[in-house]
Amino acid sequence: MSRARTAGLTGLASAMLALSLQAPATAADEVKLGDVQQAMTNVAKTAGVVGAIGEVYVDGKRMGQGTAGSRLLDGKGGRIPPNSRYRIASQTKLMEAAIILQLVGEGRLSLDDKLSDVLPEMAEHDYVDRAGEITVQQLIRHTSGIPDFIDSGKFDVFDFTTAYKPIDLVKAARTVPRQGEPGQYRYSTTNYVLLGMIIEKVTGHDRAAEFERRLFAPLGMKHTYLATKVSDQIKGPHGHGYHPDAKGVPRDVDRLNATIGAEGAISTAHDVSAFYRALNQGKLVPSDLQRQLPRPFPELCGGTVSSASGGMPGINSITFSSADGRIQFAVAATLKIDNEKAMAVGDAINKAAEAVLCPGR
Repeated sequence: MSRARTAGLTGLASAMLALSLQAPATAADEVKLGDVQQAMTNVAKTAGVVGAIGEVYVDGKRMGQGTAGSRLLDGKGGRIPPNSRYRIASQTKLMEAAIILQLVGEGRLSLDDKLSDVLPEMAEHDYVDRAGEITVQQLIRHTSGIPDFIDSGKFDVFDFTTAYKPIDLVKAARTVPRQGEPGQYRYSTTNYVLLGMIIEKVTGHDRAAEFERRLFAPLGMKHTYLATKVSDQIKGPHGHGYHPDAKGVPRDVDRLNATIGAEGAISTAHDVSAFYRALNQGKLVPSDLQRQLPRPFPELCGGTVSSASGGMPGINSITFSSADGRIQFAVAATLKIDNEKAMAVGDAINKAAEAVLCPGR
């Protein structure tokens, strides 16, 4: 091949590469979005909210951000920096489900595997009722019928000293009467405590290491980590959440006992958007296993956008993502009320998403 011909092809390839890199940015600029700052201002006005941050991404490019309210209670501490870390709470479960499905895709696990086969001690010691009937698929979908360990009443939000092992949470769930048959939907965090144990059993690595190796590092989620300590405080600038004590007085839960639960991921709007972009574009889970992922919450913008939410003491976080994975809107609201009674906050965040992602509807 002549030098001229080679140079011509090289130039063409370079031009095509430049176009491929520029095209998503141009497409992103053409997406019509609402005012993120105004949306966050509206969320922060909701009763029970301390502060709110949000960022919207299109094709990985940040197209808007906003922050409102305050970093600390009673308007103190200034606004939360918009790129701050926050606890994504139950959104961690979707990440865990993705890892489990990766293991299934690698042939190291089956959706039909029984809990008693993968973790024999659950049946041998009667830690889980009907462990011989419950499948990995049912754990993922919250259809195992296993009660939530939180309902045992054995755990204190303000306990920053007691270190629990996953099996302690499973044992606590065993004290709660079963309220569903295998195959019936009933949300329970205990399912994901067990899935975390399965990840460690199958891989031989601790759960945090697998999250880092399989998700955080490959996706460039440099500001995301899995909290694992008894008294775990968010690293870097962030907003503080509060939870009412027995007398109804809001107490700072900037520290939380990360050994209670399976919801320990701490992330940023940028990083969590990267996760949903990869997930919705089929880059994390084999295509034939995508349908096994937990179903998203009700869709917005005429059915083109779905959401995944997480709530725990002091925080309500929701990430909205388009079906094609191009657009994400990540929102976190710090609270001064019981997050389980914060339905109005969730409604306000949904309205904010509609205003940002489908303006004019």
